[in-house]
Amino acid sequence: MGKLIVLVSCGTGIATSTVVAVEIAEAMQERGLDVETRQCKTAEIPGRVQGVDLIVTTNQFTGDYGIPAITSLAFLTGIGKGPVLDKIEATLREALAKKAK
Repeated sequence: MGKLIVLVSCGTGIATSTVVAVEIAEAMQERGLDVETRQCKTAEIPGRVQGVDLIVTTNQFTGDYGIPAITSLAFLTGIGKGPVLDKIEATLREALAKKAK
């Protein structure tokens, strides 16, 4: 199974994205997915999408790079985190299936 890459962004690319990146990596590992997380500022997304399977951001994101993107505050509030993790997992499993073809 190949490694999946998740780009995690927040306003500054430091504290919030670190929390989210760690939670995603741990949750996906528990679900049997090999995930590498990378962090950046939201403004840096256009220059960081090469090779990325999923973008997860905690603030508004407008852009279409042909890569699935999920915007959520669930990791900060704790509200609805389970469904967001389910959506991340489903999206990554789709990406994995495409890579396997």
